[in-house]
Amino acid sequence: MISEPLPRDLHPLFRTQSPDRYRLATALPSGRTVLSDEGRGEIHSLWLSDGPATVDLVTSLRAEHSQSGLFPLLLDALDHQEHDYRPWGSGELFPEALTSPDAHQPASLLASWWHGYTDIHEDDDNLTPDQQLAVTAPFGRSWPGLARSGNQRCDPDQLADEYAAVLLGRRPWLRLGLIAASSGAAALTTAGWQGPANYDNDTAVFSAVLRDWEHRFGARVVCAGFSTLELSVAAPPADVDAALAIAAEHFAFCPDNVWQGSGSLTAYAKQLVNAHDWGFWWD
Repeated sequence: MISEPLPRDLHPLFRTQSPDRYRLATALPSGRTVLSDEGRGEIHSLWLSDGPATVDLVTSLRAEHSQSGLFPLLLDALDHQEHDYRPWGSGELFPEALTSPDAHQPASLLASWWHGYTDIHEDDDNLTPDQQLAVTAPFGRSWPGLARSGNQRCDPDQLADEYAAVLLGRRPWLRLGLIAASSGAAALTTAGWQGPANYDNDTAVFSAVLRDWEHRFGARVVCAGFSTLELSVAAPPADVDAALAIAAEHFAFCPDNVWQGSGSLTAYAKQLVNAHDWGFWWD
């Protein structure tokens, strides 16, 4: 992994033919640019702060994003006490191997994942076929289709700032990442994040779904960890019926939320009602 300092006026690795696009009015703390440690190791994945982020810093940079082109994310580590702050500080990122989110249809992805994860396995030592179907009741193996768009109850970006404050209150060690991307969904692919690699090693497919959630539910990617993701949600489901449809999408997107979390889609859906934050973890 190679790094270099980041001047406060202009990110040296994000210069293009129009460098003014990337000027920042917000003064940055000490930090470094990170090269991916995978592939040829030539991709400038992100800028990472040397120390913890602050609420004011994240809020200011989010407000500047439309002008700067640099998206701020809170970044967690596999073990924040370790020097290399994996995967971000260690450069365990692989943008070279990824496609573009534009190449994927969220509805098709979710339907395909759903059918794959609800396939009945006769050799499952833990659950009988009936028990496997019960996990995704009331849908069983039938894909219910995309959930309806929600009604936004607040400003999505303001909510994202408020959720960033909550996360920093819980985990004050979270660092700041700056990524040249149009949104938080796109930033994960641009950086080459590999969190769900045990299920699919092309992060672009997850970014495609997240971008769709940005539009349908006012979701915003606020924090990413080694294999975790945390979103703020401006349009959460208001009742269990609406939550069940969204829960099906979550199961397709990240089955471990149910398999190793709630245990059933119905129990998981109840947790989503009026919840303004969504969290995901891939084993």
